[in-house]
Amino acid sequence: MSDLAIRASNLSKAYRLGMTSNTYPTLRDALVSGARSLLHGRRSPAHKEGGDEQFWALNDISFEVRTGEVVGVIGPNGAGKSTLLGILAKIVEPTSGRAEIHGRLGALLEVGTGFHSELTGRENIYLNGAILGMRRAEIAAKLDEIVDFSGVEQFLDTPVKRYSSGMYLRLAFAVAAHVDPDILVVDEVLAVGDAAFQKKCIAKAEQIAETGRTVLFVSHQMSVVQRLCTRTILLDGGLVQADGPTADVVRGYLQALEERASADLSTRTTRAGRGQLRVVNIEIANDTGPLASGYPATFRFQVSGPRVAAQCLVTIFDDLGDPVTSFDSAEHSQHDGTGDSYRVDVERLLLRPGRYRLDVALVAQDRVVEDHVETAAVFDVQSGLLDDRPVTAQPGFGSVCFPHRWVVRS
Repeated sequence: MSDLAIRASNLSKAYRLGMTSNTYPTLRDALVSGARSLLHGRRSPAHKEGGDEQFWALNDISFEVRTGEVVGVIGPNGAGKSTLLGILAKIVEPTSGRAEIHGRLGALLEVGTGFHSELTGRENIYLNGAILGMRRAEIAAKLDEIVDFSGVEQFLDTPVKRYSSGMYLRLAFAVAAHVDPDILVVDEVLAVGDAAFQKKCIAKAEQIAETGRTVLFVSHQMSVVQRLCTRTILLDGGLVQADGPTADVVRGYLQALEERASADLSTRTTRAGRGQLRVVNIEIANDTGPLASGYPATFRFQVSGPRVAAQCLVTIFDDLGDPVTSFDSAEHSQHDGTGDSYRVDVERLLLRPGRYRLDVALVAQDRVVEDHVETAAVFDVQSGLLDDRPVTAQPGFGSVCFPHRWVVRS
């Protein structure tokens, strides 16, 4: 059909458990996997029942995307989202099934892949642009626009090894964002940089969508998915769990996350990490009653495993899945992080009334993630007082309240 941009037919992808980690597959992983497949041969789909050896990141999924559609892909970590986009971009080979792409495809999967640390920003624009399929004349014509978008003009002729991580990411995204494909697949890269740069990235994605090009967009930020996408596909466990209007799919996904959070944390299998340490219980409380804006709150995390030093990271999200704030034991801890429990004391909870969820992670001293649980807990905040003024919910105007004082003069 002339209006068909993408067709996935019975796509499956298996990874050997002994050869993979619990992280998202990247271009580098795909290249290593490809080399290994040449040496050892690709495993047949007939081994699908070999659960002790294989993890099926995708399991017989099918869908179609029409030209001009802007489709979101959501789901928890390990759902198969990045594997799907890697197959569509032809950097990951499916174990079985077929993916058809009709038109020129541009992929923003691993920002900065192809950058060389010894080359300058200008040289890397040409190098990375070529990797992404742009001709030299096309890159030269867009050079000023790319540089202006990235905001690194002052350092354009400096080797990128001297860039900060934010500068590096901004330049990498600026190059990728100015490829002009018929189909654009984007994997969580709009979260790079500061708030102002994220806003520019989202505006660029909207601009691409408005030109009638096809966009497949993966993100954990539900508000961005709802803003950009008219249709959304929910992946979980390598399967398509839902496919329909974005508002309906997002609502169902958030409800499923809440239901998952009600399960005993010690028995939860939907988690990532090495697993020597695990968060097994979470308590969120206010000693004087329910959690309320402006009042103290305490977050306690019980850990099982060897008593070794580890960093505890907590991120709080609002009801649309947007991050609100975070706690890091390495920043404000009074001990070295060795123990079987972590506690965060909040003097005044500056969250507006509403429902929130939190993710928690444990990171060992060797920087390996021991445990990462999405939606480890869900909690409600009631209306309270801040500086003797009532704090109320303000839908659409943010989730955080600040102590403040108005001064009005005539």
